[in-house]
Amino acid sequence: MPKKTIVDFQKMKADGEKIVFLTGYDAMMASFEEQAGVDMILVGDSVGNTKLGYSSTLPVTMEEMIIFCKAVRRGAPNTFIVGDMPFMSYQADIAEAVRNAGRFVKEAECDAIKLEGGEIVAPVVKAISDSGILVMGHIGLTPQYAAKFGGWKAQGRDMTTAMQLIRDAMALEKAGAFSVLLEGMPAPVSDYITKRCEIPILGIGAGLPCDGQLLIVYDMLGMFELFKPKFVKRYGNLAQEIVRMMSEYAQEVRESKFPTPKHEYHMPKDVLAAFEKAIEELD
Repeated sequence: MPKKTIVDFQKMKADGEKIVFLTGYDAMMASFEEQAGVDMILVGDSVGNTKLGYSSTLPVTMEEMIIFCKAVRRGAPNTFIVGDMPFMSYQADIAEAVRNAGRFVKEAECDAIKLEGGEIVAPVVKAISDSGILVMGHIGLTPQYAAKFGGWKAQGRDMTTAMQLIRDAMALEKAGAFSVLLEGMPAPVSDYITKRCEIPILGIGAGLPCDGQLLIVYDMLGMFELFKPKFVKRYGNLAQEIVRMMSEYAQEVRESKFPTPKHEYHMPKDVLAAFEKAIEELD
């Protein structure tokens, strides 16, 4: 199927058709997602937790993000891909932010970039958008700013933060964002933002009202076991199944049950006879 564009996503919002969004980090998983008909793939800085073994997303670098984005593009050539700008790749300087955003498009062939923050990053969003790069905003429970919240806590559960989230969404839309991701907030807040904004509003832990939904692919598959956020639905438990298969393999190797003759390569009879004669002479 042809790759969707922002025109398609705008039409999906207008028609009430939900947008399917998943994270992806490598070519194989991205290929599966494209086969499944996923509309968008986010190469998230959650790669730090899921692939690189970091305890948070903060250590992830631009170089690491570019590598994973390129892999995902190779695996899903016909899917809209969003590259996640890592911590400190856009906060310090607007010119640097534009250059880094450009790397996602030029080097990794991403269709858009995503960055965290609301009103405070609106000037950065505008500068990147004005350069011709599509920008997805990200507000609510933003992992890169978790220290300011005192940890990974849902936002918008009191009047002050709820109204700030609305202002943040409006500021991002005005700055030129083509979409905004809402994370970890009550459904009434996401409902208002979704209805108020003309751009597609996607959610992860923001309830049903959003124009589409995102999940971390390893959470959805039941492969990430360190913790399970309240908003995650596991559609399987691949972690247990993978460990079971690996344990079975280890046992068969130790008991000489694998490989069997059907897993071996065989010589033609005449070659085998000649080979056996040759090694007899060697002995």
